[in-house]
Amino acid sequence: MFTKDIGIDLGTANVLIYVKGRGIVLNEPSVVAIDSGTKKVLAVGEEARRMVGRTPGHIVMIRPLKDGVIADFEVTEMMLSHFISKVGGKKWYGRPRILICAPSGITPVEQKAIREAAERSGGKEVFLEEEPKVAAVGAGMDIYQPSGNMVVDIGGGTTDVAVLSMGDIVTSASIKMAGDKFDSAIMKYIKDKYKLLIGERTAEDIKFKTATVYPGSRSEEIDIRGRDMVTGLPQGITIRSAEISEALREPAATIVAAAKNVLEQTPPELSADIIDRGIILTGGGALLPGFDQLLAEQLMVPVLIADDPMNCVVKGTGAMLDNLDKATKKKWV
Repeated sequence: MFTKDIGIDLGTANVLIYVKGRGIVLNEPSVVAIDSGTKKVLAVGEEARRMVGRTPGHIVMIRPLKDGVIADFEVTEMMLSHFISKVGGKKWYGRPRILICAPSGITPVEQKAIREAAERSGGKEVFLEEEPKVAAVGAGMDIYQPSGNMVVDIGGGTTDVAVLSMGDIVTSASIKMAGDKFDSAIMKYIKDKYKLLIGERTAEDIKFKTATVYPGSRSEEIDIRGRDMVTGLPQGITIRSAEISEALREPAATIVAAAKNVLEQTPPELSADIIDRGIILTGGGALLPGFDQLLAEQLMVPVLIADDPMNCVVKGTGAMLDNLDKATKKKWV
C-alpha cells in the first residue's frame, strides 16, 4: 500500500485520526493502562478506559496528555504508535506524513515534544497546526476571506478562542478550562454538598446525562452511587440538572471571560463581521446544553453550534491534508 497522509486530533480526552481517502478511522480515549511492575502496556484507548477505577493496585491508568499538551512523553509515544498501527499505518509503503493539532498558546518546548512524539510514532514528516484554526475549517467556516470569523473550541483539556481572517489567527486565547475541569467541579460539588466521593467516570456520566450551564435549559436527573465520607459505606443519591448548573457556574464563567477578552482585542471591522456571522461553538463542550445561550447572552453576539462539534478538529485536518504541501510551518517548525 502506498504511503498516506493522516491528520491527528491529539486531544486530552480523545485521540481522533483521519486518513486521507478514508475519512475518520479512529476515535478512542487518550488513556493507557500500564503494569507498574513490568512497565508493560496492558491496554490502550477504549479498552483502557473501561478499566478506569476498576483495577488492582499494580495496574496504573495514565492519561499522557494534560491541559492539551504532553505530560508523559514516553506513554504518549506508545499510545500514538498503537493507534497509528491500529489504523494500518505500519503496513503502508513508506512512513505517513502527519498533520497534528495543538492548542494555540503552547510553548516552543511543548511544540517540539508533540512533533517528536509523532515522528517517533512513525511519522515521516510532521506538520503542526493551531487547533482553533483547524476547528473552524472543520466547522465549514471560510477563514480564507478578508472577513472576521470567531470560533470557541471547548475540548477536554483546553478551550481555544480565536478570531480568524485571511487564513490566519488575528486574536486568540487558550485556557486550561474545559471538559476535565467540568468533571472535577462536579466531583467537588458532590463531595462538598453530599459528603460523597465519586470517581471520574461517574462525574462524566453526570455531565453527559444531566449537565447544563444555563439555568432552565435542561431538566434531568440521575441516580448515582459513591462512598459516604462519614460512614465509609456505599451510598446512592439523586442528582438534578439545576444542581449541576450551579456546580459548573464558575468554570463556564471562566470560558465566557476568555471569549470576552478575545472580542475586546478584535479590530472593529472584524467585530462587525462577527456580529453578522455569529460565533461558532465546536468541541465536546459545545454539546453541553445551554452553552450557546450563555455565550450569546453574555457577549451579545449570535452563537451557533457547529454540525458534529466533536469531530470538527479532525475533519479540519482532513480538509487541510489536501493542501499539506502548502501548509505553513512558520513558528511551528
